[in-house]
Amino acid sequence: MEPVAERFDRKQWGRRIGIGVVVGSALALLLVIFETDRNPRTDDASVRANFIEIAPEVTGRLVELPVKDNAFVKKGGLLFVIDPRPYEYALQQALSDQAALEEKIVDERRKIAAQHNATDAAMAGLHSSRTGIKTAGSNVDLAKATVSRAQAAAAAADAQLKYATNDLNRIEPLLKKKYVTVEQVDQANTAVRVAQGNYDAAQAALAQAQAQYSEAVFHQDQASAAASESAAKLDQSINDVDRIETLLSERPGKAAKVDSARLDLERCRVVAPFDAFVTNMNISEGEFAHPGSPLFALIDTRNWWVIANYRESKLKNIRSGMHVDVYVMGHPDRRFNGVVESVGYGVFPEDGAVTAGLPNIERTLNWVHLSTRFPVRVRVQDPDPALFRMGETAVTVVR
Repeated sequence: MEPVAERFDRKQWGRRIGIGVVVGSALALLLVIFETDRNPRTDDASVRANFIEIAPEVTGRLVELPVKDNAFVKKGGLLFVIDPRPYEYALQQALSDQAALEEKIVDERRKIAAQHNATDAAMAGLHSSRTGIKTAGSNVDLAKATVSRAQAAAAAADAQLKYATNDLNRIEPLLKKKYVTVEQVDQANTAVRVAQGNYDAAQAALAQAQAQYSEAVFHQDQASAAASESAAKLDQSINDVDRIETLLSERPGKAAKVDSARLDLERCRVVAPFDAFVTNMNISEGEFAHPGSPLFALIDTRNWWVIANYRESKLKNIRSGMHVDVYVMGHPDRRFNGVVESVGYGVFPEDGAVTAGLPNIERTLNWVHLSTRFPVRVRVQDPDPALFRMGETAVTVVR
């Protein structure tokens, strides 16, 4: 009886242990399912970083290339140098053209100052000529009045001479008849001679007055001619005054050429814009660079993140700002801290093809339905640039 009872007890214990193992496994499975649902996990993730292609902005041959492929460069570190000599010459030419323009402006200002002085002198000459015209006009009027007085005096002297002559001719025959005395005849002769002298003096004064009048008119004509000449010189001087606005308008263009040449010269020396790793370098010193043609790329080591693809059923437990444990495949023993930055809102649908203007829907069985995965962007807060590589496989756990 004892062996049978012992075998029965063993079966009971075996059954209990089996049930316990099944129950424990079920509990463990439920715990794992609960844990993975509460803290979504995926190994469909990869490390990402920003990168830029380094392309020259000027053309020329590389004379310096101190960096190597996959090398680390600090911000401001020299990447390469393009032969700067053509751009130095261009800058010197632009500076020379700018200096020549400034010299031309200075010369033009001096010329304009001289032309203004000539204009001022012409204006002064015109004013003097106009004053001379007024003076000459006054002299003409005065000479005309003098001529008028001299003509009146000459007419009076002529009348007096005729009167004295007639008186002498009248009394001379009476002397023979003793009707007049010798003294009266002498007086008449004297009166004639005096009248003749006065007449001659009046004629001389009239001739002098007429000559002065003619001279005054001549001086007036000269003053009028001088005024016309001064006015013509003034007009010519005003027309000869050059404009400097045209030269001044060239200043911005010359300055822009200098700035452009200086910028091109600065672009011959290219430095790293941030701490980065050099990648995809397949050139050597002596390569001829063309503007816009990439020479190599720089991977930005300042910011790293992970693109983790989660099934759509797990997105309900993932929100921006949640903490994420990040592991990289190359160093699974290191845990890095991350934070969810954003959750993707769209992927290209597999049934999105269009044929002949109509949607092309594939025929599928509903026995197995695959979940769509959406990208979740996780920013790594404490990355180690020495361990992180762009495209490296990662594992993420959202906490």
